[in-house]
Amino acid sequence: MTVIEKINEINDVLKDVFMFTQSNSTVKSDFDEYLSTIGAKNISLNQMEKIFLPYIFERRLNGESIITLYSKEHDKNENITKGLANAQSSIFEIKKVLRNGFELYNLINEKTYTVLSLTKMAHFKGIYAGQFIVARIFECDNEYYVVEISNILSHSQKEEAYRYAVMKLVQSPKLLYLDNKEKESEIQSVISEMYQKFIKTFEKDIILTTNKHADEIIGAFNEDEEIDLSDKGSNIETYKFFHVKELDNNYTNFLENSVGGFASHNETYDVAVIFDEKKGLYAIPFYETFCKIFEDKNAVENAKQCVEYFLVNDSIPDTILERVSTKYPNFMEVVNELMGTNYTFKELINKYKSEYKENKMYSSATVLYCSNAFSEIFDYISMPKPEKPQITKKVGRNELCPCGSGKKFKHCCGKNL
Repeated sequence: MTVIEKINEINDVLKDVFMFTQSNSTVKSDFDEYLSTIGAKNISLNQMEKIFLPYIFERRLNGESIITLYSKEHDKNENITKGLANAQSSIFEIKKVLRNGFELYNLINEKTYTVLSLTKMAHFKGIYAGQFIVARIFECDNEYYVVEISNILSHSQKEEAYRYAVMKLVQSPKLLYLDNKEKESEIQSVISEMYQKFIKTFEKDIILTTNKHADEIIGAFNEDEEIDLSDKGSNIETYKFFHVKELDNNYTNFLENSVGGFASHNETYDVAVIFDEKKGLYAIPFYETFCKIFEDKNAVENAKQCVEYFLVNDSIPDTILERVSTKYPNFMEVVNELMGTNYTFKELINKYKSEYKENKMYSSATVLYCSNAFSEIFDYISMPKPEKPQITKKVGRNELCPCGSGKKFKHCCGKNL
């Protein structure tokens, strides 16, 4: 089969998937609701394509993607549907624009791909080497194809591109080693080496401290510095769980919060620095408070909210729950009482931590430690920023900003005026 024939076959499958969203009553109802929710009920076919692609790849019905639901009703083109179901969305630097595709460097998993375009390259007029694109690619029969380009950033927007890469890693650490076995081997090697170092340094795999000392302990460990732990224990007198806004990381604040660390929050709360032999380094807020619930739940303020936090927080792995449940035989009894459920431990893990069972997952801290994107952008964020020059003359809002950023004044120094 020629490349053109393969591309036509893939496009035919995508057309079939679109027809599936219109013919399957359950999917159609959900798709119509989706369009209504985003205010896109009356749109052109051209606009529909931009909405349709994210929908079929990212929407979940009963835990299954639209592509997976489609494949259950259509057993032909299995290689294509399997490839589409495993498509990866990432941000790429364009290395070369080819006659029939692109050479792309994935900022997240640090791998270079040669991808074929499913449409004529004339559609990508204005896209050049050096730019960054947010795109979705997939593999089929040992070839990679780009199925969607949702955003384009200029070469001058490098910081924004790397911010996006790091935030995607925070949301889903497995993206660093997805489709990159060499990177996964590197992570495993780093974990093994650092685990031995952690045990040698602290003679245990867990340190109970507070947010006031956690950053110092982790920093000293990473920098191979000696640290006295005698005055850095948790010393929690009153156990209570409360919301810490600094832990609400999102695209705009994650890196700044990383610089500030745990100590940036005024109130004191306990933090456990734990090194999991297989998954890496974790800093778990309210770990000791969580454990206290199984000693005396009435002694912990907001006990139910604390349990819920440990269950629904994707950054807390199944092994942390296993560690606590092993220590406290009444673990499930207390959890079920507080949550109003009747789970077994296995059912609890399947409900809340299934991804850790289905995929090989490593800690965010370890993944970021191994990430070139995080290292580069963190260094940039950590550098002191020069003060913007004082604007002394009247500047039109649509003129270039006098500070030299290259942005329009209304999007730069004049943004808040």
